[in-house]
Amino acid sequence: MSLFHQASVVAILAFGLAGGAAGTEPAPDFRSDYLAVGFGRSAPSFTFFSVDSLGQGKVGGNVVLKTKLPTGSLALQTKDRSDFGYVPHPGSRTVEHIWDIALAEKSLTLRSHYIEGQAARPFTLVIDQKKDHATLLGMIAQSDRRVALPCVLHLPDMGTFRIHCDVPGCKLDYDARRMQPGGDFVRVEFPAATREHPSVAYTLNVVTIYPAIAGLKHDARFDGFRRNFLNIFQLNPRLHSLANNSSSDVCGLCFYEYSEVALRAPPLAEGLTCLDLLRLSLDRVLDGGLTYGQAGYKATAEYPEAAPWGPPHDSLDTAPSLLIAACNYVRGANDWEWAGQRYDKLAAWGRAMLAKDRDGNGLIEYEYSGNAGSWSGRGDMRPANWWDTIGFGHEDAYSNALAYRACQIMAEVAGKLGREPDRAYFAAKAAKLRAAYYRTFFNPRTGILAGWKSADGKLHDYWFLGVNSMAISLGLVDGREANAIMDRLLKKMQEVGYNDFGLGLPGNLIPVRREDYTERNRRFGGGTRADGSDGFQIYENGGATACHAYWTVKALYKLGRKDEARRILFPMLKSFAEGSFQGVCAGGNSKDWKDWRGGCWGYEGFLCDGYLALLAVFDEMGK
Repeated sequence: MSLFHQASVVAILAFGLAGGAAGTEPAPDFRSDYLAVGFGRSAPSFTFFSVDSLGQGKVGGNVVLKTKLPTGSLALQTKDRSDFGYVPHPGSRTVEHIWDIALAEKSLTLRSHYIEGQAARPFTLVIDQKKDHATLLGMIAQSDRRVALPCVLHLPDMGTFRIHCDVPGCKLDYDARRMQPGGDFVRVEFPAATREHPSVAYTLNVVTIYPAIAGLKHDARFDGFRRNFLNIFQLNPRLHSLANNSSSDVCGLCFYEYSEVALRAPPLAEGLTCLDLLRLSLDRVLDGGLTYGQAGYKATAEYPEAAPWGPPHDSLDTAPSLLIAACNYVRGANDWEWAGQRYDKLAAWGRAMLAKDRDGNGLIEYEYSGNAGSWSGRGDMRPANWWDTIGFGHEDAYSNALAYRACQIMAEVAGKLGREPDRAYFAAKAAKLRAAYYRTFFNPRTGILAGWKSADGKLHDYWFLGVNSMAISLGLVDGREANAIMDRLLKKMQEVGYNDFGLGLPGNLIPVRREDYTERNRRFGGGTRADGSDGFQIYENGGATACHAYWTVKALYKLGRKDEARRILFPMLKSFAEGSFQGVCAGGNSKDWKDWRGGCWGYEGFLCDGYLALLAVFDEMGK
């Protein structure tokens, strides 16, 4: 137990350090090039918190939520600027520290001491999600909101702490909520020592966690890659799963994206990987948990802020996304025991997915027709896939591209498990889908692939960059046809005047007609004009975003068109380094969607999907 003599203790205010006076802006009590922290004066809590994993001194932004400061009977004292403690009896000549705080250039240690008769209080960090969409990444039981140590506290666009505890079995309390009166928050609490464990120390080390690729470490062009490689991973503590962000919805239709990055990610900590978090999320769904995009997903007592999925059927891309994620987990973790245990359910998902090929042509079909003018504008009719304000329906090129990939790797997994009939089944379905894909979606009028073919036989083509590029990247179109499509897409992008790749890429290059756009509000790309022009460049109606930009860059690299790929990739990397896709603009809209002049039209504040684009660095470096 730590004992500090009053004579050797200097009060915080004697140093002139800020952090407790009512109405004042907190300032750090300690600062280095890697971290800056400040502490509450009467309760164990952070009043200032910032990190820069790259050690560039970018620690001026405080992410702590501005609320009424915690009060208590403790007093903060210090020996010097790197050694602090909370004492229960400020007037005593000799005081026992309930919490010690030791700081160094790249670390901080919080040590709690149990004192008989003294109320134990956790050390609390409450982060304002409007300032940073922080997340705690670790294993969490489905029955509570506690994350096992070691774990990782990641602050997108800022940096990362790896957290250890010197007592086996320690867990951190973790919560996150949005749409709260006091502000959207992420809260992490470090439990105090107990009689059973009278001394407990938590060590937070500043780290950068990214794949070790030669040539990146000292090249400033890749700072955004190094600092933000983990950005796509956001753990929702109330849904016990990877999600859009810590307080947002779990989307099964996004799981395949997490899996692609998890395959490339280094370990988070000893005994903890991103693939473990993927398995955690998949187990929740396999055991009956629902995600946005699945029939029945709605608000619950545990998670009342859910955005309900209205249709009575799943989105067309949910099943392929989950299958790709599961197979990537097995392949990446080499966990064939899990694969064997879960295989029957995965195969059932695959067969249900393929049963949606109702006309037998090899392509799966969505329950809604996708016909022009068929959309009600209500939430009970959602389009077929991730692009959930654009009227993708019936035969959808995006979902079918994912279904093709799902069949391919399901065949691989089935084969390695000795399920030969299933291997042959999924391989044959992949071949049949590929044979039908190009001839169904190719639009001879434009020379590219349409987004969907509606039940009435019409192609709906709005120059979808991501859809065409995904088809090329996944091998549904190759050779001369692939290059011809890419030629036309790049020429069209030049014709319409899109050239600021620091904003990402638009999903479509021409306006989506009102009859094919499901949202009626201009705020989200809707409008009154039949041609859709009054909503163009807003949100999914041609808005620029990092989301799905990866596929265009990857397709260019795959086709050997490196200069064109770099022309898009490096401005995006610069924007990632500057944190340009997170946060809220002056008007209240967020930065994850922008018009072509840089005006903000997003609403989440942070969309993890966009950081899939960081994988293009592997293509750039030939990995």
